[in-house]
Amino acid sequence: MFVLLRDLRALRRQVGLDRPRPGHSVAVRHVDAGSCNGCEHELSATMNPLYDLSRYGIGIVASPRHADVLLITGPVTTRMLAPLRAAYAAMPEPRRVAALGDCALGRCVLGERGQYLGAAEDALPVDIRIAGCPPTPAAIAEALRAATTIPIPPLGDQVMDP
Repeated sequence: MFVLLRDLRALRRQVGLDRPRPGHSVAVRHVDAGSCNGCEHELSATMNPLYDLSRYGIGIVASPRHADVLLITGPVTTRMLAPLRAAYAAMPEPRRVAALGDCALGRCVLGERGQYLGAAEDALPVDIRIAGCPPTPAAIAEALRAATTIPIPPLGDQVMDP
């Protein structure tokens, strides 16, 4: 195991991947307010080895009490309004809200008008807007990284060759 970790560290240095500065981390709490799961698939891709947001100190947490950013996907449905506001209220200050995808931004393509309230900013104040149906993992990664205070070089859609 030690050999594998040492080789991985050497490969990261060779490719030019930066290490995060200690003490800087952002915890993201994801809430699906009524999406088609397209944005969730792209969000999970941001944690794969290509984008690897965890190396920048960005991670997804299970509790809003530990979160810095509330990430909302899908249009806010009538049944998810109260749980969404409860998650927001449970977050410590300072807190940010991110709307991920066109549905969360109010360009809804799903559902019937009586079943959803619309954009995430109709329910909560939105600080970060990530457009797309669904947005690419690179767009999600860039937006979440830009929301942090860690200065990081831009991320491209390049594929690393071993």
